[in-house]
Amino acid sequence: MSKTYRTPDERFANLPDFPFEPHYHTLGDGLRMHYLDVGPRDAPTILLMHGEPSWCFLYRKMIPLLVDTGYRIVAPDLIGFGRSDKPTKKSDFTYARHVAWMREWFETLNLNDIILACQDWGSLIGLRLVTAMPDRFAGVVLSNGGLPAGQDAPRAFAIWRAFSTYSPVFPIGGLLQRATTTELNNAEVAAYNAPFPTSGSKAGARIFPRLVPLGPNEAVPDQLAAWEVLEKFDKPFTCAFSNRDPITRGGAAQFLERVPGAKHDMHRTLQGGHFIQEDDPEGFVGAIIDTANAAGLAAG
Repeated sequence: MSKTYRTPDERFANLPDFPFEPHYHTLGDGLRMHYLDVGPRDAPTILLMHGEPSWCFLYRKMIPLLVDTGYRIVAPDLIGFGRSDKPTKKSDFTYARHVAWMREWFETLNLNDIILACQDWGSLIGLRLVTAMPDRFAGVVLSNGGLPAGQDAPRAFAIWRAFSTYSPVFPIGGLLQRATTTELNNAEVAAYNAPFPTSGSKAGARIFPRLVPLGPNEAVPDQLAAWEVLEKFDKPFTCAFSNRDPITRGGAAQFLERVPGAKHDMHRTLQGGHFIQEDDPEGFVGAIIDTANAAGLAAG
């Protein structure tokens, strides 16, 4: 592992609507992963997984709603994002390595009977956890994400991939704003920028679009193997995609067709852009609660 950047704690002071205590786990290779752990430890657990270039701040509107309903919420920052350590060399990031990092953390916490709620890269990594350890998961809620396995990239994603690779500037907060229909205030934009004060700290955010296995990619065999597991996954699997996301439009169809657990009537269309946690947090929470209830994990 090359040089690693750790964002100073003071960058995370006074974040809006984000009173949550940080928790840390040091991985076997020395990288420190940050996560939130909110709510009763003996309550049914929801795993919230963010994507790129966001961090667990993305879920600040949803966490109180779920905790008030009686759930325990666990929300990690991927390595390279948020308060987690950030390797500064793009070649340090691979899809397989991210799955391994997250699995090590997940198994250390000994999480079981989990509802996964995921979006963007949270789904690429989260669904790989589900397919590696299906017995640990009781259900899945997927929004604006997927598990690509070599198909052609949609035009909107190809444009995003090129921008992330070649643009001389990479304004994280501004990118989040452009991918939502909700107007973020200055403090919220600053909170998305907070983890990334240097160019090196953005290495993970920059490289992630190139790691997505749309088109030829070294991860395709692993993705195909994961799909074989998903095609046998019969626990509740709910799609809650948004109506205004050009990147994942139509992405729910393959899950509705191929995943046995998706044969139900709980699917819904949420109102907003790519980062639906900002635009329709109540709708996403509703899908999670319905899925948890269907899985026999009612809270309270």
